[in-house]
Amino acid sequence: MHALIVGGGVAGPTTAMALQKAGITSVVYEAHPDGVSERGAFLSLFANGMDALRAVDAHQLVVERSFAVTSIEFATGSGKRLRDARIDQDRFGRLSEPRTLRRAELCRVLAEEAGRRGIRVESGKQLVSAVRTPAGRIMATFKDGSEAEGDLLVGADGIHSVVRRMIDPVAPRPRYTGEDLVCGYASKAPVSAPDETMRMVYGKRAFFAYLTTPGGDTWWFVNIPGSTSAPDNPAAATPEEWKRRGLERVAGDDRAASDLIRATEDDVVGISVFDIASTPLWHAGPMVIIGDAAHAAAPNAGHGASMALEDSVVLAKCLRDMPGVDAAFTRYEQLRRPRVEELVATSASMKRRAIPGPLQRLLRDFMLSRLLKDGPRNAAPWLTRHHIDSEEKTVPEVKDRQ
Repeated sequence: MHALIVGGGVAGPTTAMALQKAGITSVVYEAHPDGVSERGAFLSLFANGMDALRAVDAHQLVVERSFAVTSIEFATGSGKRLRDARIDQDRFGRLSEPRTLRRAELCRVLAEEAGRRGIRVESGKQLVSAVRTPAGRIMATFKDGSEAEGDLLVGADGIHSVVRRMIDPVAPRPRYTGEDLVCGYASKAPVSAPDETMRMVYGKRAFFAYLTTPGGDTWWFVNIPGSTSAPDNPAAATPEEWKRRGLERVAGDDRAASDLIRATEDDVVGISVFDIASTPLWHAGPMVIIGDAAHAAAPNAGHGASMALEDSVVLAKCLRDMPGVDAAFTRYEQLRRPRVEELVATSASMKRRAIPGPLQRLLRDFMLSRLLKDGPRNAAPWLTRHHIDSEEKTVPEVKDRQ
């Protein structure tokens, strides 16, 4: 069996490595001519994400290119500390502690490792169509005129997925949440966070967070209201424009946020935030979607990459265990849909709570202060304690078939 994987981000190379362990060959096709863009936000992989990487023997590579963030400090915009939380780990303890790195670096690590394992990763391959062949296989055509044939096609091509539209031309389109994420990287910053700690500040008009790397740089992000509809070209805004918009939203809060934004030079990027509440069809014939192509959550819960990694491993297991591609895709959806849609809903509710109106803000801060009395807590254990046993069979038990 041979798979065509569209998308060279987080899920694409990981799926290729997971399929290889299942005895299935593949090629990864990335639309960007130079691979994944160097610019972008940073992300954290939690215990469940690291657990998925462990299933394909790639976790140590990520550990070497990242740093640990194991605690969160919550504060109001005035600087008042509300509560602390220990980010949950799984049974592997420090070996699965949350790791933070730039998204581009994660994609690079995974693509390089896939290549080292003999998996071909081709750049500049923008998918334009895919059709069934008379033999029941799938033929993909790319914008440069080249073609590729396989037994199945995996859409790991992100929230604006081409494969999702091929599976279902009337699939819900990504919904602009009305929010933009501005992310910056400040060297020699006047403000820093404690080791292995992210500070989250619930301000009057913005949610701001920052952490400091082992090298002394401070990375930050701020959620700001965007336009009422998706902007035409958010990438066209300059770093100075994004900084100006961020400063407007943190004005009146503790000076840490504004000082960090001002101290950042041109390493600033803005991203328009989209989500998809639910995608009705995840697969059709030999085509299937994974990661953000199937279930895009706003980044408030910080689990998009970890969920995509989980998808990659579970899909490969289903293709290994189930009798045929259609049965494998059906089982994959059964195993994944409830969990990922709960994440989408959780992220959406977190966004609504982050920056409420004045009265709701008082209630928000009061409730967080009350939680402080109970001491540090594990954050979202239902998310982080999820374990994928790479050897466990995915064939449904009898009770699942009733």
